[in-house]
Amino acid sequence: MSAPSVQDPSMQVPTPTRGDRGGSLGLARNLGLVIALVVLCAVGVITAGDRFASTDNVLTILRLAAVIGVISIGMTFVITGGGIDLSVGAIVALSSVWATTTGTQAMANDIGWIVMVFSAVLVGTACGAINGVLIAYGKVVPFIATLAMLASARGLAEIIADRKTQIIRNQGFSDFFGSEPFGIPVIVIMFAVVAAAGWFLLNRTTFGRRTFAVGGNPEAARLAGIKVQRHTVYLYALLGTTCGIAAVMLMSRTTTGSSTHGTLYELDAIAAVVIGGTLLSGGRGTVVGTLFGVLIFTTLTNVFTLNNLSTSAQAVAKGVIIVIAVLLQQRIADRKT
Repeated sequence: MSAPSVQDPSMQVPTPTRGDRGGSLGLARNLGLVIALVVLCAVGVITAGDRFASTDNVLTILRLAAVIGVISIGMTFVITGGGIDLSVGAIVALSSVWATTTGTQAMANDIGWIVMVFSAVLVGTACGAINGVLIAYGKVVPFIATLAMLASARGLAEIIADRKTQIIRNQGFSDFFGSEPFGIPVIVIMFAVVAAAGWFLLNRTTFGRRTFAVGGNPEAARLAGIKVQRHTVYLYALLGTTCGIAAVMLMSRTTTGSSTHGTLYELDAIAAVVIGGTLLSGGRGTVVGTLFGVLIFTTLTNVFTLNNLSTSAQAVAKGVIIVIAVLLQQRIADRKT
């Protein structure tokens, strides 16, 4: 008589109930974001006319959304897992500087421009992994650990670049990332690919289910067999990878690497994630909502720019939107308790 099989406890992952598959609540939340985006577009058409509705302007909005959008997708994973990262802008800057040094560009000229891409992504991933190790194994509070990375990465970028802007001289890099297959910029295509991959990873894989579990209740996740510390490192490394990709996109858009790249990107990414419906307390996250959050903020900026409104007014409007989103999150949480 054969012995009864014993299920591997590491496979007993709590089933997520709050994500992109959050039922009627998720649909209602996404519908609200769609309505907000449509209203913004209507305001743009009314106030700016064809300047807003033109194909060129739509592509401009998508180009601007692409860089911060890729970072926001990575941030969605970290916040869903119960963390936060204030260092993403600095990591983008360091990645762009490292990938555009004279030495890196010389290697790119000999081997191929892909060397610059790998350099940026590897630097971003390494910085994210360091954040994850400090938080998961060093027991450093995420706010403090990533704040330290913000200062360190930005400072290292300034040292490497000597506070100078590094021009990209590799023509192959510029030609590839400056191309527009089927009339669509390459960085917009990259954004779409990262978004699709992020959605699949969060909603259709064990990694995504573990992310929900770790963010919702770390202790319960640990008892279910999930290696919470290791998973936390993976989440921050993933965010670092998206920062490296965003650095490549920013390099292609500006044809430079600079220690000033990515300034305040962390605030824009967190705001987009929160607006999209991901809980700051963790346990619930939505890539689709994050995409709408990014598009709402980018469209808002575009409308303000076309109407020659000040950046101060833009900041006030963004602040109001963030407060409203957080208040709505609190109301939803209160209803569920």
